[in-house]
Amino acid sequence: MISKIQRRYKIKARIRGKISGTAERPRLCVFRSNKQIYAQLIDDVAGKTVVSASSKGLTEGTKSEIAAKVGEAVAKKAQDAGITSVVFDRNGFLFHGRVKSLADGARKGGLKF
Repeated sequence: MISKIQRRYKIKARIRGKISGTAERPRLCVFRSNKQIYAQLIDDVAGKTVVSASSKGLTEGTKSEIAAKVGEAVAKKAQDAGITSVVFDRNGFLFHGRVKSLADGARKGGLKF
């Protein structure tokens, strides 16, 4: 029997085989824990994290509303760094709920993907 985490890692490997981030179009990687949500823009060519944002310190609203705020925050930081277009990496999570809210928040903040 395959565990939930092993299943996510299989999906993650399949996704990462198809997408990669560059300096012009970095990868927007999302990690969702039970309490927090994290987003970072990664340049896979250089192996560097360009921009990051997390829900640490945000307590007002539901988890989905907080995820949308994190998406807007990462989009604002990306705009300041001169990045307008990204590749979305859901990191093996379903594109649903908090992950979708973060993506919608990033789109609302001005990122294109």
